[in-house]
Amino acid sequence: MEVRIKLLPDAQNGDLFGPADKYIRALRAKMDVKVTVRDGIVTITGEKEQQVRDAADIINRMQNRLDRRGVLTEDDFEEIISQSLSRIKPARNDTIEVFSHRGVIEPFTKGQLEYIRTMLKNDLTFCTGPAGTGKTYLAVAVAVSMLKKRKIRKIILARPAVEAGEKLGFLPGDLAAKVNPYLRPLFDSLEDMMDYGQMRKFIELDVIEVIPLAFMRGRTLNEAVIICDEAQNTLPSQMLMFLTRLGRGSKMIVTGDVTQVDLPKGQQSGMDDARSTLRGVKGVGFVELAKDDIVRHSLVQNIVQAYDCKNRRNNK
Repeated sequence: MEVRIKLLPDAQNGDLFGPADKYIRALRAKMDVKVTVRDGIVTITGEKEQQVRDAADIINRMQNRLDRRGVLTEDDFEEIISQSLSRIKPARNDTIEVFSHRGVIEPFTKGQLEYIRTMLKNDLTFCTGPAGTGKTYLAVAVAVSMLKKRKIRKIILARPAVEAGEKLGFLPGDLAAKVNPYLRPLFDSLEDMMDYGQMRKFIELDVIEVIPLAFMRGRTLNEAVIICDEAQNTLPSQMLMFLTRLGRGSKMIVTGDVTQVDLPKGQQSGMDDARSTLRGVKGVGFVELAKDDIVRHSLVQNIVQAYDCKNRRNNK
């Protein structure tokens, strides 16, 4: 079978295929197809029709990404392959516009697509899943997009200050320095979606607040997106306190990995308690991402799979 694709003008200067045609060589190897480029036409041939069509879909997505962002990185290329092979074709409403050079952020798995749609539809969303599935990243992206479109006036990012299985002891510095290690993952997501100067300005003006969960008591948050990250480490009383901060015109997103609870043994997770209590309540959405939704380094998916197998053997 053979498929031909006409390249867009911006894709004909070599940026589409990476240094020394690195992306084309990777595409040939991964899809077992032949790819040639001549006079602005990409020709894809192969024995298996589906592989040829998948390769063509990947090249079209690469062109669209390059056209939107002006650059196509190796991470972009890997994400596009994952998205195409997962048969995900997000509509324009499923893309998230952010401030930075990334331009738009797209779902790369069916689970992520469901997650984005659930967040946009509901005022309160609970999302669980293993590391690398985009729970926090996509929640922050929705918040930044809504801020850009002036649908909200504020972003609140909160996290319980619970150590992951080890005691760090006394941390030097002022309050900001003490809580920064716990909140660093939220800053990382923000820095990927905003210019650093813009992010710092918003933080100084309190347009963006990144705070420990305990500091939210007594507040009512209107016209804001409020995100609670690592919520599996909240107590039921903390979760109730957090959920009742929701004000008019606001949206709340609660994320966590229920397999990585760092609470004292025997202590119930506030996230588990809330998910069971609020099932069936109108305006509350629930999403459960799985290892198939992991979009970090491919090794992360294999690591999660190996630990799942070990836990199943130990529980027999």
